[in-house]
Amino acid sequence: MVDAAPPLPAALDDAITDFGNSLSLERGRSPRTLEAYENDLRQCARFLAARGVRTWAGATPAHAAAWVASLGRFATSSAARKLSALRMFARHLVASRARDDDFTALLTGPKLRRKLPATLTTAEVGRILAAPAGGGAQALRDRAILELFYSSGLRVSELAGLMLQQVDLENGFVRVFGKGSKERIVPLGGAARSALKVWLESGRPAFVRTKKTGSQFFLSRRGTALSRQMVWVLVKTHAKRAGVTKPVKPHLLRHSFATHLLGGGADLRAIQEMLGHANISTTQIYTAVEETRLVEHHAKFHPRNREK
Repeated sequence: MVDAAPPLPAALDDAITDFGNSLSLERGRSPRTLEAYENDLRQCARFLAARGVRTWAGATPAHAAAWVASLGRFATSSAARKLSALRMFARHLVASRARDDDFTALLTGPKLRRKLPATLTTAEVGRILAAPAGGGAQALRDRAILELFYSSGLRVSELAGLMLQQVDLENGFVRVFGKGSKERIVPLGGAARSALKVWLESGRPAFVRTKKTGSQFFLSRRGTALSRQMVWVLVKTHAKRAGVTKPVKPHLLRHSFATHLLGGGADLRAIQEMLGHANISTTQIYTAVEETRLVEHHAKFHPRNREK
């Protein structure tokens, strides 16, 4: 049996709880993000407590550097997130006057190599969108889901949780509540509007169950809301049926939405707004995808590149 970790000194633990409350109230962070930050900070607090530090005022830059050095057993992305949490927390301590200085100011962390997101070709997307065959209620639902993913770039959680009142087919937009409950308006393309309209009129009524069904836009056969896992399976099933060999997940349709918009000449700021990215730097990754695609096309098709 593994012994439980000793309790943290109250002064260390209470400050972390106060920081979590501050993030929740002022910045609207999701519960999952808050939990991750608090777990990271408590890991750091246990490291400090083992070295005799009882309050955050007693933590030094050397303590912080030693903790960062101890993160080598973690993946680079995890270590970078932990350091980011500690830096935000240190600024919170200064702002709340628990410390006079930022003891993380001189820290350097692992450098992340930003991985380019995978994407689908327009032909592959077309085959996936055409995969739900027939006019049955389930085919109408699946076709509407796939069209909505590609037309709007929604996250899987946003699509699965979509309510009837969020979709305005007449004006052609969907109102989305994304990370941190931030609201954004995303336009719907003509094909998506048509598929959603057919689903509402001819598909959804077959799935309605009087005692179970609420105002969820998409329904399971039992008349209940779709889970994220069900949507994942749905997307993978139709990608396989379409003969697409890439590992297709809902997020791949989101990446394809953004990459194809950029390739078609859309403004990066507009794409940022539609995706719900807080920072433009997150959206800029798609410019790298497009640049890579152009280089590949040049290498493949330019006549001077084919000469030996």
